[in-house]
Amino acid sequence: MAKRALKAVIKTEPLKLDLGCGTRKLEGFHGVDIKKFPGVDTVCDLLKKWPWRDETVAEINMAHTLEHFTQLQRVHIINEMYRVLQKGGTARIMTPSWASNRAYGDPTHAWPPVSEMFYSYLNKKWRKEQAPHTDVEWSSELYDCDFDVTVGWYGIHAELAGRSDESKNWWLTFGKEAAQDLHATLTKR
Repeated sequence: MAKRALKAVIKTEPLKLDLGCGTRKLEGFHGVDIKKFPGVDTVCDLLKKWPWRDETVAEINMAHTLEHFTQLQRVHIINEMYRVLQKGGTARIMTPSWASNRAYGDPTHAWPPVSEMFYSYLNKKWRKEQAPHTDVEWSSELYDCDFDVTVGWYGIHAELAGRSDESKNWWLTFGKEAAQDLHATLTKR
């Protein structure tokens, strides 16, 4: 049965994966979750090697999933994203912002919360210059990826939505709860 499911996945390449989709799979995406919720196309443990071949995925969406994994588990997930994404493929990741209590209320969230700094480590040049000890060169459990990263699009608290950009930026810099979610786009180099 598992072989049949894998063949179905391979037939539809290049894929657009919605990782950790639960019951809310994005339209046009292949739903992936650890549980067989309605709409899930592939049941997959993201902590193991993923069933997709190298460079066969065009796009990945991962909304409110990454924060459920520990820091080292996140490294594995990011490395697998890098392995399966085509060159130029993108992964959109959304997590609760570390500065929002949304990051702390769910008992299934793992420590630490995801912050903007997490994404710097996903670029090989930055990593080699600033934190070489986090590269796969030093341990097979560390980063083996190279993404261009855009970070900084925030899901803003409803109370700030109508304010000026200057006011929003002040609150994002100095105010707790200003940023509710943190969004990032990774592009395979």
